[in-house]
Amino acid sequence: MTVRLALVPPPEAPTPGAGVLRVAFATADRRHVDQHFGSAAGFAIYDVGPQGHSFAEAVRFAPAAQDGDEDKLAERMDALAGCAAVYVQAVGSSAIHRLLGIGVQPVKVPPGTPIAEALKALRPEIVAAATPWIARALKLRKDPSRFQAMGAEEWHE
Repeated sequence: MTVRLALVPPPEAPTPGAGVLRVAFATADRRHVDQHFGSAAGFAIYDVGPQGHSFAEAVRFAPAAQDGDEDKLAERMDALAGCAAVYVQAVGSSAIHRLLGIGVQPVKVPPGTPIAEALKALRPEIVAAATPWIARALKLRKDPSRFQAMGAEEWHE
């Protein structure tokens, strides 16, 4: 069973779109990256942009063991819809392949990494877009109205 808690963001909060990434953190205490992906008790999900970040939602899962049972990965994958990355203390190779397949970059960090520090470090990375996964994620999240503008242009063959 998955439980989700989403908050209404304040008006000044970054919203997913151009220049803003949605990022999840595998966490039990919602303050530190302290979980293995496959048995994570939950995720804290944030929208992060060059100017700051805002908490988007918390997701909690039923307890799961690190037992190699991949059936439990499905609900964790579903919870990451719209996320560009998930920060974890560990992740198995099968889960890595599945995450990359849905466009989510797993980011392994030392156990107990404070989420606040990871968010602070991520902001300049988004501005620079030098890290390959960030550049790829930003490219995928460009303004969707660009297709409408292209359609309005005159085309000659």
